[in-house]
This record gives sequence, C-alpha cells and structure tokens, in this order.
Amino acid sequence: MSIKSAVYTAHAHTTGGRTGTSKTDDGRLEVTLDTPKAMGGNDGPGTNPEQLFAAGYSACFLGALKAVARGEKVKIPDEATIDASVSFGENANEGAKGFNIAVELKVTLPGFDKAQAEDLVHKAHEVCPYSNATRGNVDVKLSVA
Repeated sequence: MSIKSAVYTAHAHTTGGRTGTSKTDDGRLEVTLDTPKAMGGNDGPGTNPEQLFAAGYSACFLGALKAVARGEKVKIPDEATIDASVSFGENANEGAKGFNIAVELKVTLPGFDKAQAEDLVHKAHEVCPYSNATRGNVDVKLSVA
C-alpha cells in the first residue's frame, strides 16, 4: 500500500535501540527507551516501542473514528476513549522467523448504543492509517465497551 502524496512526514532519530533514546527533529518528543524485564531487559524508567505504538495507534484510531462520525453527521463525545494493548512475542506464522506484535483496541463511546458504536468502529478500522498499515500482518482485535 502506498500514498499519493505526503501531507505530513514525521522524522525521528534513535540511538541505542531498545535501551537508547529517540527524539523528533522538531524537538516535541524526546524519550528514553528501556526494555521491559519480561523481555530480558533492565526494566528501566524509559518507555518502549510497544508503548509508543499503542499510544500512536489509539490516538490515530480515535481520529479516524471522529472522521467517520463526521461523515455520518454524528459527534464523537470528548469522553470517548480507546485502551490499546500491544503484545510482543515470537512470530506464530508458519515458516516465519523473528517476532511480531498483536493489537487490541477497546473503544468506549458514551451515548452510543452498542450496534451503532460497533458500526463506527469497523468503519474507522477501514480508514485508519495504522489499521491499513497493519492489515494482513498484525492481528488486531477490536471491541466496544
């Protein structure tokens, strides 16, 4: 999948891998990276790529949800939330090597009945850039609270 033309491009510079630092060229984000103990790391105070992916995916998905809702002439309330879980483990695909991630997005849409909320969530999953980037390669489970 590709894009017609870039509307925006983010730039980050990382050193040290999972036990290093990462920062954006505009200085708005600068993080220390540490590996969780469960993954054999030092469990230091820094964040990790899975946490950053969970934050990015959930924020992007909520934006996609708002865009879909606008198109259907409904408003997503300010109290709407997404709880994202990103799991890391060995690749389970036959013949595949290395590691992979799995994602779970739990969406809470106050004021919507479950059927309408599920419809909006599935439509957002079709347009969200993170969903499009992961489709067919990463298991993504969606649920509505």
